Amino acid sequence: MSVLVTLRVKGDAAALEARTAANPAAMQAILDKAIPHGLISHRFYASGDQLLVVDEWETAEGFQAFFHEATEIPGLMADAGVTEEPEVTFWRKLDTHDDYPR
Repeated sequence: MSVLVTLRVKGDAAALEARTAANPAAMQAILDKAIPHGLISHRFYASGDQLLVVDEWETAEGFQAFFHEATEIPGLMADAGVTEEPEVTFWRKLDTHDDYPR
């Protein structure tokens, strides 16, 4: 079963959007590294000075292998004003019989 991965840091959402808009090919290159490791879905979100990445991966190990291999990520985060290590959390899906859509 897949795993949800959240990555949370303090940063500047506008700076992140500007950086990624200026070089979408760099973002695609990161995705191209992630997909073979089992990336299923990926999104960035922001609230105030909080940046949140919400990913779905085939396995936690796939995410960890990718994250250690993707040497571009520290530069991307620095450009977004991130100065601390991210808080990474792995979430397992619960069987609560109310999934939507089913």
